[in-house]
Amino acid sequence: MPALQTYRTPLMPDWVDYNGHLRDAFYLLIFSYATDAFMECIGLDGDNREATGHSLFTLECHLNYLHEVKLGTEVTVRTQVLGHDRKRVHLYHSLHREGFDEALAANEQMLLHVDLAGPKSAPFAPQVLERLQGIVAEQKDLPVPEYVGRVMKLPG
Repeated sequence: MPALQTYRTPLMPDWVDYNGHLRDAFYLLIFSYATDAFMECIGLDGDNREATGHSLFTLECHLNYLHEVKLGTEVTVRTQVLGHDRKRVHLYHSLHREGFDEALAANEQMLLHVDLAGPKSAPFAPQVLERLQGIVAEQKDLPVPEYVGRVMKLPG
């Protein structure tokens, strides 16, 4: 299985900045919507969140801007599960122009499963873990993405 296609959208006029391309904050908005779609894929949809009081919180995220994206572009997000344990999931999203493989942006996220009543961390339900394990098994042959684990610093 290739990376999951989790989100697709045309760029909205309000998302474009004074340089004529996607404003930096809206890259993260698009990736956030992809994370929501991923949550649905693993069984953490709105009905589940309401019934269990559990959700995912973002612990850390890295965003790499690789190419400018102009108004009128239709984009898709591909999502790869890099790993998980009983409470966390490590995701990689890449943003693509519809019909092209080259990534326009890359987003790495560490997410924590949370009981909202605390709020406090909580183990995934068995059915969610099973779905995560299934995705990892299906994606086992995907290469490690180029922009995973990067550290920001000045050379020298």
